[in-house]
Amino acid sequence: MSNSSLPRCEIAPETARSDAGVAGAGILLAFIITAGLALLLSSFIVFSEIRGRTSRNISRKILSGLSDQQLVEGIGIQVVGLAKVNSMVPYHFFIIWMLSLLSTATNFAALMALVQDFKRDWVLRWLRQFAMFVNMVLTIVFGIFVLETNIQSLAPTLPMVCVWREHAKSSDGQGNKTLSVIGTIAVIAASAIIFALGTWYLHMKRQYWGKIVRCVSLLVLMAMAIGAAVRVIIISQAFGTPSVNLSDMGEKEWSFGQLLTMLLLLLPFVSALEIFRGQMHVPESSPHDDSDQIPLTSSDGADLKPDNRYTYQSNPFFR
Repeated sequence: MSNSSLPRCEIAPETARSDAGVAGAGILLAFIITAGLALLLSSFIVFSEIRGRTSRNISRKILSGLSDQQLVEGIGIQVVGLAKVNSMVPYHFFIIWMLSLLSTATNFAALMALVQDFKRDWVLRWLRQFAMFVNMVLTIVFGIFVLETNIQSLAPTLPMVCVWREHAKSSDGQGNKTLSVIGTIAVIAASAIIFALGTWYLHMKRQYWGKIVRCVSLLVLMAMAIGAAVRVIIISQAFGTPSVNLSDMGEKEWSFGQLLTMLLLLLPFVSALEIFRGQMHVPESSPHDDSDQIPLTSSDGADLKPDNRYTYQSNPFFR
């Protein structure tokens, strides 16, 4: 990359451009709603099992889908942030970091609830482990950028890449700077500790103090998620007051990309409905039978014809 393509860092612009792709209303709502639903389901499953009740398979499937969606979106938005480091200001970088922490809390809470599901299959276990590792590395990288921004007092309208070069300084007070540095270091350390404990818990063959560990971990993760969500709501242009002067109101506007992220919330519930109705059970194909005549939602023989063939299952309301 040539020096001419790098932004100038000596003079800070008066305003910065909005970025609805990472801080739009739909993006933030999708992360917060997904995290909220996943945390509620995790709590329901964990406390049901502690009370000796068997959790329903349907709730576990919904939680698994929400967790996977949050994990993929969390990794994806962090990759986008690093790719736009030459143009993204600290305000958007910080929001992405908070969303990554929300994703981390959601996925480790789901791990507390679904740990036995992952232990039964080594492929799922190590896929989850790899995704957790990638998310942790990206979260720490973002934390280092945010920490360096606070230490170097980067002007809020300059791109993040300027933190490693000579740049204009921010006018924030020293007290606020010190508090921000301490808080950032604490969050980076917490991310590493949570990953280490989650890895240990995932690969532990036998659970020790299972009830205490799950309850305490779930409460800590819920507090972490609530703190990240509240912070995002307060500082975002979409719902609160941004910490930087933005030149437009693009993050309040709804577009197809914003709406799409909200519609993706329906996918785990659609998959759960298919499982509930038996659609996911695919019958074995036979060269002598017509597989289209085999029902997907009935196995009691009620739909059998005299010649042992199945009829079309009609709608019970509109026969």
